[in-house]
Amino acid sequence: MELTPDTIIVFTLAGIPINATIFFTWIIMAILTGIAWLMTRSLRADVPPTRWRTALEVVVQGIQAQITEITGRPSRQVMYFSGTLFLFIFVSNVLAVVPGFHAPTGSLSTTTALALAVLVAVPIFGIGSRGARGYLRTYLEPSWIMLPFNLISEVTRGLSLAIRLYGNIMSGAVIVAILLGVAPFFFPVLMEMLGLLAGVIQAYIFAVLATVYISSAMADPSQHSSKKRKPHD
Repeated sequence: MELTPDTIIVFTLAGIPINATIFFTWIIMAILTGIAWLMTRSLRADVPPTRWRTALEVVVQGIQAQITEITGRPSRQVMYFSGTLFLFIFVSNVLAVVPGFHAPTGSLSTTTALALAVLVAVPIFGIGSRGARGYLRTYLEPSWIMLPFNLISEVTRGLSLAIRLYGNIMSGAVIVAILLGVAPFFFPVLMEMLGLLAGVIQAYIFAVLATVYISSAMADPSQHSSKKRKPHD
């Protein structure tokens, strides 16, 4: 049993070994790009909506509604980022039930890369919303003494995201492998279904946590303080 797709070499390209993590990541990227192109190639106001276009609109509107509920305001930039994270993890986890497919999210390198993307996105969105001085000031709140602790908090956020996603995907794979040796028919099928459900939930949780972190970086603390003082005025 392979505990991580990083150890599986699919082919060699110009002397560089391409493992299963990279190979299946490319496949997921091609699938998402192909589906997006097919659904949007005739996306015009004068063209009647098809079933696929309607399904796409439902997905986009659902993601936008969740982001608006979390951030308190619609944001296309946050939707592009968090929605892409959700779709990538969702497709990766769903395709894990296909024989021979190795989910990239079962690799710690992939989950770490996703967590690093969130860590980089948080200050970018924060600076874009509040300005560099306004965002960097949050690391000194409530006092400059908290600077190292706030920095450590930022790093541990990304670490927890990576470990949580990797642990949930790999735990399901290990349990299925154990049950294959005990009862090779009924239990593995049941665990695959439970693993599929857990994978969808994990994709949702990861995207929601990323949105929460970004929203907290974009929030203006003066607005919160004014709201708190308003009942006493």
